Amino acid sequence: MATAASTASTSPKAAADKVQALFGDFNERAKTAFEKSAKLGEELTDLTKGNIEAIVASARVAAKGAETLTQEAADYSKKSFENATGALKSFAAVKSPTELFQLQSEFAKTSFDSAVAEASKFSEAWMKLAGDVFQPLSSRYAVAAEKLKASAL
Repeated sequence: MATAASTASTSPKAAADKVQALFGDFNERAKTAFEKSAKLGEELTDLTKGNIEAIVASARVAAKGAETLTQEAADYSKKSFENATGALKSFAAVKSPTELFQLQSEFAKTSFDSAVAEASKFSEAWMKLAGDVFQPLSSRYAVAAEKLKASAL
């Protein structure tokens, strides 16, 4: 019976060791999962912070570009008005209908050429501004795509 008693006394100890090993393994897995979750949370926070910074930078570029384009449009309007005023003054000083038609034709040609050049310049400026505005967002898209790709692996 001494053998049965010694077997019975080691059996609960062995069971306790098994339970402790099982909980130790569970605790280790839980700790690892928590660390991974915390790291993922930090990465998500960094990604979100970078996205917000990109939006702010994009908005700043858009505001500055809109200000510049508005100023250029105002300058062109002022210049155009001054040219029209000068042309009207010269029309008032004409001495013959032929001279009036000649001045009017020259004014129309210069006004048209100026409008075409300004429209082309304005269009190019808008295209450049659009590219500059979306550049920070595009960079963030690339970063987000890389993060998703890395987390999927």
